[in-house]
Amino acid sequence: MPRPINVRVTTMDAELEFAIQQSTTGKQLFDQVVKTIGLREVWYFGLQYTDSKGYITWLKLNKKVLVQDLRKETPLQFKFRVKFFPEDVQDELIQEITQKLFYLQIREAILTEEIYCPPETAVLLASYAVQAKYGDYNKEVHKPGFLGNDRLLPQRVMEQHKLTKEQWEERISTWYQEHKTILREDSMLEYLKIAQDLEMYGVNYFQIKNKKGTDLWLGVDALGLSVYENEDKLTPKIGFPWSEIRNISFNDKKFTIKPIDKKAPDFVFFAPRLRINKRVLALCMGNHELYMRRRKPDTIEVQQMKAQAREEKHSKQMERAQLQREKQGREDAEKEKKELTDHVRKIEMEAKRTHDELQRQEESAKLLEDKVRRAEAESRELELKRMQAEEEKKKMEQQTSEQAKDNLLMAMKAKEMEEKAQQMALEAEAKAKVTADLQRELELARQKHEELEKASSTPAHSFVTEGAQDEEDGEEDGDAAGDTDLNMEGIANLNSELNRVHIAEKNKAMAEKLKALTSDLATARDDSNLSATDLLHVENIKQGRDKYKTLRQIRLGNTKSRVEIFENM
Repeated sequence: MPRPINVRVTTMDAELEFAIQQSTTGKQLFDQVVKTIGLREVWYFGLQYTDSKGYITWLKLNKKVLVQDLRKETPLQFKFRVKFFPEDVQDELIQEITQKLFYLQIREAILTEEIYCPPETAVLLASYAVQAKYGDYNKEVHKPGFLGNDRLLPQRVMEQHKLTKEQWEERISTWYQEHKTILREDSMLEYLKIAQDLEMYGVNYFQIKNKKGTDLWLGVDALGLSVYENEDKLTPKIGFPWSEIRNISFNDKKFTIKPIDKKAPDFVFFAPRLRINKRVLALCMGNHELYMRRRKPDTIEVQQMKAQAREEKHSKQMERAQLQREKQGREDAEKEKKELTDHVRKIEMEAKRTHDELQRQEESAKLLEDKVRRAEAESRELELKRMQAEEEKKKMEQQTSEQAKDNLLMAMKAKEMEEKAQQMALEAEAKAKVTADLQRELELARQKHEELEKASSTPAHSFVTEGAQDEEDGEEDGDAAGDTDLNMEGIANLNSELNRVHIAEKNKAMAEKLKALTSDLATARDDSNLSATDLLHVENIKQGRDKYKTLRQIRLGNTKSRVEIFENM
């Protein structure tokens, strides 16, 4: 039995290893990949590889893997990538895994400048990328510098502005804070909704020449074919929607497009290599098929997928709502706990002040009591002395008759004693008055003490009831010609894409903020570093052009007139 061949398939976020047999077809390998990653919207994707001549090629699903022009390496290397793009990501991308793979690929294309993105839009997209990675903004977690290791902006944008990494982070964070409550997967979809309005989004470019030999670009996308001048990939000059094309074919390097309008001449261009025409044909067929499918009723499979996606999204929203309620409950409880703690601390501080005041009053009262006691003692002592003086006076008066000789001396002594007694009486009266004053002060101090004791007990209204919440090609062997008819029967909503408008027209608030950010960045912009594409973008803004206005412009006139414009470019 032949030995199996090892294969490595790299998706945008994983590396997968498989073992295939000599007989394994491209479809069998593709089916293994989509089954492994759980993808059902398989029509957008393909397996890409680098062939033996170094060209990027799409694996043909109807051929055996090993008969295709693979490089001789072990293991065989493939990339699982988006091959076809929807017209509107919100209406058409159903599964989260599909949205994620698109998001990762488009983000990488913008960061590597495969898709041109103006500075202000790059900042807005970066904010959604941050929401998709980190979830809701939290000032306690997402502190300055938290984006230091993240690659969020195209290098061109940073080099064209005199801003530090911190200043870029500040501008991105300002938008990021406004995305609170947006689910991570919804942030990816919001990113894609903005990115799909970029002029180069979803366009495959091929170098071609018209009959005059003018170097031009052919753009193949979900809506049809567009022709660009050699120096401008942003603004197509003419366009042909799939609804106007009935047949596409090539013969060697010549590619012919037959319009439905039989009066119009064929749209003919020339590619530098046969391989380019093969790839253009394959992309035209795939994009035309999806263009028709979008304009027909959904198949049962798609209806089921959409119903399942709605259920899953509803379930996630319910879970998130429950988590939000629980989180809010915890936050409310924490807030209430903090308020209660602050209130208790305030009461404790007030009680301490009252207690300290009480102690001071008690000490003052004690001092007053001591003064009263000393005054009373002194008063009693003076009264005693006064009484003694009175008795002494009486004795002296009794002895005056007996001591005639000492009359004068005794009279003088009596007078002296009388004066002394009067002085003592005055002093006693003054002490009594001081005692009375001290008693009144003591009474006032006792009353104030009683008032403070009443104030120190917490009134009933200060108590708080705490809540109970918790918180795709080398030159290949085979035909050098190809042909396919594009059938447009049974489809509705032809050219409905002409009704599309830029996201900035639908969201006026976003438009105003983008305008303000543009003005802000303009002050820091180094105009000497602007690329040719930047200058084209600035001119488009001045002229009031956007992707969908240009689309309507390049479809003006009949097919014949547009073919003539192409021939004369």
